[in-house]
Amino acid sequence: MTTLDPVDGVDAQFVKEIEKHDNETESSSDSDVDRYYSSHPAGKNRLFGRDKPLHLVLGGGKSADIILWRNKQVTACICAGATVIWLLFEWIGYHLLTFVCHSLILVLATLFLWSNLASFFNISPPEFPKVVLPEDLPATVALLIRDELNYSFKTFREVASGNDLKKFLWVIVALWVISVVGSWFDFLTLLYLVFMVFLTVPVLYEKHEDTVDNYGEKALGELKKKYAVLDEKVLQKLPMSPFHKDRKQH
Repeated sequence: MTTLDPVDGVDAQFVKEIEKHDNETESSSDSDVDRYYSSHPAGKNRLFGRDKPLHLVLGGGKSADIILWRNKQVTACICAGATVIWLLFEWIGYHLLTFVCHSLILVLATLFLWSNLASFFNISPPEFPKVVLPEDLPATVALLIRDELNYSFKTFREVASGNDLKKFLWVIVALWVISVVGSWFDFLTLLYLVFMVFLTVPVLYEKHEDTVDNYGEKALGELKKKYAVLDEKVLQKLPMSPFHKDRKQH
């Protein structure tokens, strides 16, 4: 565990909270690993070559707890909120800017009345947390976006250059499937469905991972056989580009 020192723009309390969260995450991760290997046989092939508990694959911590319904109240509230927003925009025809403004009006009016009427009803006024973003947060987000964009551009260049025919075919198939699915729904509905799948499929897989892994292993084996036949009868008979010829000679 690396000890953090306070830096400019980050106070000591914030550093202590980070260290506390890291310690809790590490201890939780260790217990998850021990529990996982005690209940799963060693040497078992997992889907996509996974050798860690699904909780750790999803990053561990609170985000993984929400995805895997370890914190059922928070996950249920998130699902309900996403459903309400989808219904407002898709069925009622609400607009984003109108929704944001109305939500802010409601929140500000509620807090304003609560603050002014608290003394009359002998209740405590609302406590407004002091939110101060770290100075390095925008730079961190920008670097993360830059790395993801660079990786995307690199992948696009590798696929388009013709160096990896297998990756090219997978990308083409994936884009075609996305285009077909996208033609069935509008963007908001598709985004909502993806969000709900993200909150339901992982927890269902975790509960039935042995069965899913067995079927997944069989399906991947069949796909490899089909690809081997396709490679032997079609792909290897395609004319090679000059780049491939030069590389094969070397």
